Amino acid sequence: MKTLKITLIFCLISIFSFAEVSKDQKAALVDLYNATNGDSWSQSWDLDQPVSKWHGLTIEDDNVVAINLSFNGLKGNLPESISKLSHLKILNLSFNKLSGELPSSLVRMISLEELKLFSNIFSGRIPADIGDLSNLKSLELFNNDFSGEIPASIGSLIHLENLILSSNQLIGTLPSNLSSLKSLKVLSVFDNQLLGIIPSSIGGLANLEELVLSNNAFYGDIPNELAQLTNLKTLLLGQNQFKGNFAALKDKLPNIVDFDLDEVNRKGALATLDAEEEDDN
Repeated sequence: MKTLKITLIFCLISIFSFAEVSKDQKAALVDLYNATNGDSWSQSWDLDQPVSKWHGLTIEDDNVVAINLSFNGLKGNLPESISKLSHLKILNLSFNKLSGELPSSLVRMISLEELKLFSNIFSGRIPADIGDLSNLKSLELFNNDFSGEIPASIGSLIHLENLILSSNQLIGTLPSNLSSLKSLKVLSVFDNQLLGIIPSSIGGLANLEELVLSNNAFYGDIPNELAQLTNLKTLLLGQNQFKGNFAALKDKLPNIVDFDLDEVNRKGALATLDAEEEDDN
């Protein structure tokens, strides 16, 4: 009897040690491998080995919860079947050569908390219903060729902390409902073709630490509400057509470290200060 119990214990240990993900999840991983030239990856997968041994995967409770294949030589398109990885929380495919449009099925991956696809050559529009990824905390799509407007549905991502869309071909204005992102710490959209004014409602993003709008076509007065962003450490506004007393704004931001001014605006701010000093005298 004792021997039988020991045997059963070892069998159970063996089963749990070699537990594998579901067939659907494994098939989705194989599709990703095949669609992105897996044989040529820097660290390739041996498809004959258990999934748990494949590079860049984190598996919990027999589910793939994280994929980190950055700097790994992926080349090709993301397959629609990637949505079968329904338990995935982190997808990091940065610094590769992935191209084409994002698969429409991506927005069904509602467990995603981090989507990091930066430094690839993705194109097309950011999915209009990206806001369906309700658990997303970090959306990092910078340094690609995304075009079109920033989807208004991003304003539904109430848990979002990092929104980094810089160095793309985005057009249009900042969605007015970005003010709904109360957890946002980083908002970076520099080096696009965005225009319009900064909505005054942005002053309600109390947790914002970085606001980077440089190298676009924004214009108009800097809203006084920016002075409410007392946690702001980085404010980069250069290469736009903003107006206002930048120096006075900087004085109202106690934690500011990086502050960018255009040469024209810097001269304007200095002229304003000189005029104020003359009035004081």
